[in-house]
Amino acid sequence: MDTEQSRHIVINAWKAFASQDPAQAAPFFAEDAVWIAPKDNATAVALGAPSGMTGRDVIARFLTQGFHRLFREVQIDFLGVYADGDTVVVEERMRATVVNGRAYDMTYVFVFKLEVGKIKLMREYMDTLTAEMMIFDGERAHRLDIA
Repeated sequence: MDTEQSRHIVINAWKAFASQDPAQAAPFFAEDAVWIAPKDNATAVALGAPSGMTGRDVIARFLTQGFHRLFREVQIDFLGVYADGDTVVVEERMRATVVNGRAYDMTYVFVFKLEVGKIKLMREYMDTLTAEMMIFDGERAHRLDIA
């Protein structure tokens, strides 16, 4: 796959995530896709979810539905999208309101590895300490009571 096609697939996947519809997001992932996220990151802890996930449908459901149980008024701005062949790196800024009313403002880097036009691997990098402070306000991380 060429670089521009890879870049286009990842950008369109992000648009599908915003739809909050797993059926729109799932086709961008390989059936056995893997998402690697920082261990015990604040989002996972707050939701009682795993730090990373395996499987197209599990990942798509989390990105389109589970994520929105914690964050409201989500705004994502791409700071850069860099591609080389089947590898795409996205630097983004996410601003949102946590369901407990706290403001959230985080810069992330995601590295995507594509295989046959599908996202096979998604690796997430973030400032885990700052995320914990924004979500839990310095309290020991614990699962939030979210309906």
